[in-house]
Amino acid sequence: MNELIQTLSLGGTGPSIAIKDTIDIAGYATTAASRALAGTPPATQHAEVVARLIDAGWHIVGKANMHELAFGMTGINDYTGTPENPQDASRIPGGSSSGSAAAVGLKLADAALGTDTGGSIRGPAACCGVIGLKPTYGRVSRHGVAPRESTLDCVGPFAREMQMIVAAMQAITADFDLHAANATQTGALNVGIVQVDAMPDILDAVARAADQTDCGARTVALAGFAAAFEAGLAIINAETSHAFGHLVATGKLGADLDARLRAAAKTTAAQCNAAESVRRQFTAAVDHALESVDVLILPTLPALPITLDEARGGASVIAMSSLIRPFNLSGHPALSLPLPIDGSALKAGLQIVGRKGSDEQVCAIAARFEAALAV
Repeated sequence: MNELIQTLSLGGTGPSIAIKDTIDIAGYATTAASRALAGTPPATQHAEVVARLIDAGWHIVGKANMHELAFGMTGINDYTGTPENPQDASRIPGGSSSGSAAAVGLKLADAALGTDTGGSIRGPAACCGVIGLKPTYGRVSRHGVAPRESTLDCVGPFAREMQMIVAAMQAITADFDLHAANATQTGALNVGIVQVDAMPDILDAVARAADQTDCGARTVALAGFAAAFEAGLAIINAETSHAFGHLVATGKLGADLDARLRAAAKTTAAQCNAAESVRRQFTAAVDHALESVDVLILPTLPALPITLDEARGGASVIAMSSLIRPFNLSGHPALSLPLPIDGSALKAGLQIVGRKGSDEQVCAIAARFEAALAV
């Protein structure tokens, strides 16, 4: 299928990486996989993260496909094609960074960059059985990334191993501490298992992962979790409408995007103000929970990805982001690691959430889980 919109060959002879089509590469149009932006002029300069990768000797192999305008969770795109889910070709790859996750899972690249506004790195990572990291908000430059303005969006890497996630973070982040990220985690590890609604088999797998990783685990209830999910949607709608709402008039959007942008345009100032209040309260709740544990863990997605046929038939996917979008609102770093489930060939996702600015610690702890789970 169409995992890469465009095959390229830029940079050095280091690890190979695909770049989501919301991130500028000089000389190539940034179309966000949308017919409405097909006539966009080529970017005149690299996004900062791309320039950093090239300076570090990475080899850029292509622009990765995606859910149109990064505004959807399924990854289905009838214009550029729908990337294949490496775990099960009958299921959705997840959105919006579908091509980035698929390219890594199918071994078309060692790593990929995606963006995550409401779960768009972690969701596809969980669907496709790879690792995806949403860094702390503001930790990685968004210069040269669409939409130009966002209070939620983060650029982050996908890979098949934590070692490659760490290498990519070092390349794209000015102050990333490689030693801390690679530090072997031994001794007591205290985790808070967040109480959430999800498939029993996935919840069991999360608890089992804590046991296998020799963690001291306790249950944590995050106040305002559901409200943060709703508040995040209000802000995403308002900011996406501001960035892309004018494209409705072109008549060139996919049907799902046309409907979503028309609905997003109805978001009110009062809804946004209420969402900002929830943002402050939920951020404080997450900060407080992390005072007594090293990281929080919970499922990435509440269930396994639905099939393409179910998605095309109108099955609701809004709940897909119920466990990931709240951490866009709060701005905390969050990583999805493949999570084995008893009796299933498919892996789910284990979400690991850390303190703001402690992306290196999240990576180091994720590597400890990776080793224990042998994923």
